[in-house]
Amino acid sequence: MSLLGTIANLFKKKQYTYMQPVDDYEPIFIQWGGIPYENDVVRAAVDTIARNAAKLNPKHVRVSDAGIFWMRSNLERLLALEPNPYMSAFDFYYRLVTMRELDNNAFALIVWGDSGEVQQLLPINCSQAEILEDRTGTLYVRVWLLGEKFEFPYSEVIHLRKHYYKSEVWGESNDPINTGLNILTTVEQGLAEGVKTSTYLRGIIKYQGVLKDEDIKKNRDKFVAEYMDIQKSGGVAALDAKAEYIPVESKPQLVDAEQLKVLKDKVYHYFGVNDAIVTGNYNEDQWTAFYESILEPIAVQMSLEFTRKIFTPKEIGHGNRIIFESNRLQYASVRTKTQLIKELMQFGILTINEAREILNLAPIPNGDRRLVSLNYVNADKQDLYQVGKEEE
Repeated sequence: MSLLGTIANLFKKKQYTYMQPVDDYEPIFIQWGGIPYENDVVRAAVDTIARNAAKLNPKHVRVSDAGIFWMRSNLERLLALEPNPYMSAFDFYYRLVTMRELDNNAFALIVWGDSGEVQQLLPINCSQAEILEDRTGTLYVRVWLLGEKFEFPYSEVIHLRKHYYKSEVWGESNDPINTGLNILTTVEQGLAEGVKTSTYLRGIIKYQGVLKDEDIKKNRDKFVAEYMDIQKSGGVAALDAKAEYIPVESKPQLVDAEQLKVLKDKVYHYFGVNDAIVTGNYNEDQWTAFYESILEPIAVQMSLEFTRKIFTPKEIGHGNRIIFESNRLQYASVRTKTQLIKELMQFGILTINEAREILNLAPIPNGDRRLVSLNYVNADKQDLYQVGKEEE
């Protein structure tokens, strides 16, 4: 069964009545559409963000006064491996973040089991959505999928927003970048037309003597048919003494490389990336800036939204959280990794296996031990450590 079929079966079983649009939550969300995603610059920018955000690692933790404990629950396995039967965790987060970047609103439906556990998370790529309210004040989302209308409680949907400003519910549209995209598209089309134009003969045929209008047109059409097709003529025309061909030089106005780069960068900057990040030709500092400005906000947003929608207030009160984290050190230089391990391991901050993970090495048995240096001592006990007795 398809993803849409699964959603249809789920919600045809539920009937919600007495719902009406909520004026306070004003506009209906409408998808930006697939056309911008067909632009290679937009797709490159969105793909860069989505595939890196999809590498974030979800964890179920419990926060208490004693610290933060990793729960390793069935919920975490669902979030980290297979949110639904149609896609892996990577594909799920990739699609969710792609919708967030393209439409500034991304939805994922939470499917609950009979005993109250999360069974599936289904991304919803709808053409538009609307907020409704019933007589009890409960909010619902009405979405349109391939012409069909579905309604479900807002509390059962993960909702990621971007450019969140005017509406109480929806992120703003991406219309501000449309002008730049239109210019970029026009420039690229102009380049293609300029190349085509440069391969054609273009000029005036001057005939000796006076010819009737129909004869001029006939001779002109014959010349065009035989010589204006580059595949037939090879760009060379042959005439006898009765006619003279006067070429007209065509110089198409093309945008230079620097101007084209400015237009591409305009789109990249809108999405918060640059050419080095998109092409993978970044250094350590560039990656850190990209992570802190783009990926980390997404991780924080998903952590908060998944936590508040999946756990009850009571469960949250007991410290249950969903966090999305990333091993940022995997993008650091070997020199930085080595120095970090050297500095942190002597204080027992890293285990052996955590240090090996930083170096992209497999864990080893008994590698979860922490090693500390004996070169450091409690400042209050330093005399005892040095001379064997406390200062009198």
